Amino acid sequence: MTDTDDHYSMPLRRKAEFYTPPNHLKLKVGNGGLTENILNKAQALLENNSVDFTPLAEMYLDAMMKGIEQARTPNASLNKETIISAILFPGMQLKANGGMFQYELVTHIADRFIQFMEVIDTVDNDALEIIIAFHTTIRAVILGRIKGDGGKRGEELMTALVEACHRYFEKETQAKPQQNNNRYTIPE
Repeated sequence: MTDTDDHYSMPLRRKAEFYTPPNHLKLKVGNGGLTENILNKAQALLENNSVDFTPLAEMYLDAMMKGIEQARTPNASLNKETIISAILFPGMQLKANGGMFQYELVTHIADRFIQFMEVIDTVDNDALEIIIAFHTTIRAVILGRIKGDGGKRGEELMTALVEACHRYFEKETQAKPQQNNNRYTIPE
C-alpha cells in the first residue's frame, strides 16, 4: 500500500493511448526551448495562481456523478467500457488540474482512483461504493479548500481509500467466477 503499489498489484484491463498531434506552431517557428526567464515567470504564475478551482472541480465531479448514475441504471446501448470511461475521464481531469491549483491531495486521490478504474473488470456494487468514496473524498477536499498534500489527514484519507481498494480486489480474487451479486450488471 505504498506509492509504488501501482494499480493495486492487479493487471491492467485498459491502458491509456497517447496521440501526438501535429504541432503546427512548431513547424512555423522551428525548434528551440524556452528561456530561463520565461520558465521562471510561468512557474511563478502557477505558484501564485489565485483562480478558484472549485467551479472547475465541481464540473468534473458532476460529470463523474453522471457516469456513476449511468452505472447504477445501465442502458443496453452502452457497453461497460463506455460507462467506465464516463466515470474515468472526469477523474483524469481532476488529476491533471489539481496540482495547478495547489490541490496536490486531489491529484494524488485522483491518481489512485484512475489506477483503480484501469484494473476493474466492471462497475459492480462493490466497485460503485469505492468510486463513490473517491468522489466524496475529492469533493470534501475541494469544499474544505484543503490545499497541498493535506498533511496527516490527507495521508489518512489516502490510506483509507487504498485499503478499501485492496479489500475490493482481495474479495474479487476470492469470489467464485459464477457468483453474481451484481445488481448493476453492465452489458458487454
